[in-house]
Amino acid sequence: MQLSCSTKLKINTMSATEYLAYALGKPVASGVIRTQPEDFQVDEELGFELTGEGEHVCLHIRKRNANTDFIAKQIARLAGVKNMDVSYAGLKDRHAVTTQWFSVYLSSKPEPDWSQLNSDEVEVIEVKRHNRKLRRGSLKGNHFKLVVRDLQGDSSSLEQRLQTISSTGVPNYFGEQRFGRDNLAKATGMFKAEFKVKDRNKRSMYLSAARSAIFNELLSRRVAAANWNQALVGDVMMLDGSHSVFSAETVDDEIKRRAAEFDIHPTGPLWGRGRLASTADAQQLEQQCADNFTLFCDGLEKAGMKQERRALRLPVGKLEWQLDNNSLSLSFFLSSGSYATSVLRELIVSS
Repeated sequence: MQLSCSTKLKINTMSATEYLAYALGKPVASGVIRTQPEDFQVDEELGFELTGEGEHVCLHIRKRNANTDFIAKQIARLAGVKNMDVSYAGLKDRHAVTTQWFSVYLSSKPEPDWSQLNSDEVEVIEVKRHNRKLRRGSLKGNHFKLVVRDLQGDSSSLEQRLQTISSTGVPNYFGEQRFGRDNLAKATGMFKAEFKVKDRNKRSMYLSAARSAIFNELLSRRVAAANWNQALVGDVMMLDGSHSVFSAETVDDEIKRRAAEFDIHPTGPLWGRGRLASTADAQQLEQQCADNFTLFCDGLEKAGMKQERRALRLPVGKLEWQLDNNSLSLSFFLSSGSYATSVLRELIVSS
């Protein structure tokens, strides 16, 4: 199913993702996620060593039922610094048990007693100095441990899907968390100048939601055409594990081999100023999708966003699972910026 721009701008949070095409067909199994916070565990992996010295204090924190921004503000209040002096590499789910790093720019300020942050929902695991702030996206990825309860459906079919996902990955959709309750509607109003958004965080969320909707539409079309995990003529290919890209002006046996071996992945645009980096067939398809979102595209360009690329395919690393009675336990690793819900939507219909 493909929606027109006018329809998309009115859709609610669930339909912002539920219309998207499935790589393996809509799941026949169903289950419940997040019955309790412990059923959704996320552990952040930075991918680099902290220096142990510098003006930034890094806090490794375990939190339960608390969102990242709330913890960041608590840290700022305790340290006596501005909110902007506290940063983190990535947002983490609220209704979950997660571990992640925060950095605090203290400069010459005295270091507070960080144990004052501890509570029933928050625990400071480690404190270490670093020579620079943590920036958004500056992490390798996240380890997930999930439990799906009240599982119903054919277990053999579910087992087959798990084996397939382990070897082929899943479409790298932005999950429903990106769209919130009404981020697309807010983005629409902002771009139409119906109101001004002074809060930087909210403005960033609305811009990100608009970009994500365009990307998801392109990816959904390619999933429906069964070419989301292989190169088209003119595709921009991304090296696995990095943001390095190159153009595939032709699709020869070498490109096909590298894509099949997960060495490279086709990409889609994260809209902004500048020309599409793709050419030929790939560019034509990307431009068709953009033409369905002229309000979003124009708004993103006026906001100063720059063209970027995102891989269409999401490898699911170290995938392990256990089917037990009416539950499914999963553990896997995903690269930074990807969503565990994109894995789950290929496995179950959640309720």
